[in-house]
Amino acid sequence: MERVIYRVVTKDPQGLIETRDFESLEQLCALYHQVGNDTSSTVKELRGLPLFRGLIGPMQEGQIIRYETPEVFEQLTQDWYAAVPVSKGRGMAI
Repeated sequence: MERVIYRVVTKDPQGLIETRDFESLEQLCALYHQVGNDTSSTVKELRGLPLFRGLIGPMQEGQIIRYETPEVFEQLTQDWYAAVPVSKGRGMAI
């Protein structure tokens, strides 16, 4: 069986992004309050994984299962959107 890492991405008090990796769900569950299980993911490997209060996820990132705080999720989404090049479609001929 392949090794899976569980990663939690948060912001420190200065607003810098921090990551913390866990080698097992037990380690992660010891620090975060589980509120349910993912039953609606379109990625079958994520179905059944825990949902935690205050974290968005699970998200798959190769062999890493990732959870993020809402602040990190919002920042990374905005950064990603700002980096996406705007495609220039064909102009309409008049």
